[in-house]
Amino acid sequence: MKHAEKYAVQYYLPPETPEKPLGKWMKKDHIEKPPIWCSVDLRDGNQSLITPMNLEEKVEFFKLLCRIGFKEIEVGFPAASETEYQFLRTLIEENLIPDDVTVQVLTQSREHIIEKTFAALEGCKKAIVHLYNSTSVAQRQQVFRKSKEEILQIAVDGAKLFAEHAESFPGDLRFEYSPESFTGTEPEYALEVCNAVLDIWKPTAEKKVIINLPVTVQLSMPHVYANQVEYISENLKYRENVILSLHPHNDRGCAVADTEMALLAGAERVEGTLFGNGERTGNVDIITLAMNMYAQGVEPGLDFSDLPSITDTYETVTGMKVGERQPYSGALVFAAFSGSHQDAIAKGMKWREEQGGSGWNVPYLPIDPADVGREYQTDVIRINSQSGKGGIGYLLERNYGYDLPPKMREDVGYTVKSVSDHLHKELSPDEVAEIFRSRYINYFTPIDVVEAHFSQVGGLSTVITVQVGEEKHIFKAAGNGRLDAISNALKANLGLEYELVTYKEHALQTGSNAQAIAYVAIRYGDGKISWGAGTHDDIMAASVNALVSAINRRQL
Repeated sequence: MKHAEKYAVQYYLPPETPEKPLGKWMKKDHIEKPPIWCSVDLRDGNQSLITPMNLEEKVEFFKLLCRIGFKEIEVGFPAASETEYQFLRTLIEENLIPDDVTVQVLTQSREHIIEKTFAALEGCKKAIVHLYNSTSVAQRQQVFRKSKEEILQIAVDGAKLFAEHAESFPGDLRFEYSPESFTGTEPEYALEVCNAVLDIWKPTAEKKVIINLPVTVQLSMPHVYANQVEYISENLKYRENVILSLHPHNDRGCAVADTEMALLAGAERVEGTLFGNGERTGNVDIITLAMNMYAQGVEPGLDFSDLPSITDTYETVTGMKVGERQPYSGALVFAAFSGSHQDAIAKGMKWREEQGGSGWNVPYLPIDPADVGREYQTDVIRINSQSGKGGIGYLLERNYGYDLPPKMREDVGYTVKSVSDHLHKELSPDEVAEIFRSRYINYFTPIDVVEAHFSQVGGLSTVITVQVGEEKHIFKAAGNGRLDAISNALKANLGLEYELVTYKEHALQTGSNAQAIAYVAIRYGDGKISWGAGTHDDIMAASVNALVSAINRRQL
């Protein structure tokens, strides 16, 4: 492997872990209740954009987050820029913050930044002020070049300034502290810093403090982070008056797993973003987290019932794009192109209908797509050259009412797949229906039975008028039923040799304009089967049309 010499000298170091990890969380197998959710889209998700949102876009995004149901929203770093400062002032002065929503602001542990932050909050009814300073080994040694004691003092000094400013703040104010780069910090030292801050703030049951443990950079497997969180949770002072929070990034692609395991390990709150937007590889995706809980029967407390609309707004205001395979929200996450997948989904949906629709357990669909605003007609069964008879048949039945016999589904499936393969494109439901209608239903070329009369004298017989190309003919025959009599007339006079092997009919529509549809399969002497379908107001006429279509399709 290239650069193999680096591994020989431990170029990449293992993560910091507690001396005695507890691992109690490993005995739990699911999250029982949702965490407190805090969106950091307007800060962490905004500072990671190539072109940060302007004031109008931030206001629109804030309103979206409120509609979704977030009760805690980090609105920015008001001391960082005039836009950030003005955004918070706009929310306050224009009374845009709902009474049940608490805004959160971030500040470093530096006196002038803290002062400007509190000034920006003037007139705010409820706020969380979030203090942070970096505590990791790398940051202490390389960036600040300070000792553990000096780094701890930065946190303590900031906590004291918070307490002083809070004395004159008239609104409902809560404090949050983050040992930034927590995952690169010795757990015992991170605990020492957090406890020192708590000793300044002295949280109570009425005034709880948030201790936030960020995965500023993902350095380990998810269970290691969970052990770190559990260690802090088990050893924090004032634990009953502390809300333990998470802020995972996604450098290793494990942010969701980090968060879920850390919630099992004792955390109660999550800071994240819609669709996982954020620095580098992003923050934890709150939509994925919430819908994972939803899929296991836990009401997440956030409304993602119209994900397409949420996606549209997000893409508009951020300029970002949601990937087609993004869990739950991507355009293709519920799409099934594979024939076997389509067949299983179709049979699963039919089984649900037969069972009365209780309990969701449809193959390949972890949740009901309709729960997030997705349409079966356009989002689930997708048709291309990889599709199968089950999915195509399901689409025709669900969208257009055509309940094809099983073997006919296979024949139609091959026809549709051939068209898709030839065109090198996905086919829309309407295009699939048009292929079926144009190639199977009322296919009257070159033969068409334009008129039929029946008589019961001496047994059932028929006289039919048949158009063959440009010529009309009158044929007569008898049979044990009307369709059999017409079939015998065609075979005897046109030199056809076949037997009728499948017949099915059903009402295609309901009401005064109801039509009937019939499906017919005929088998020729060489063993080949030809399918046809017919529609008409009269079921007998529909059956004749289906027979004629099957005969004509033999020529295809």
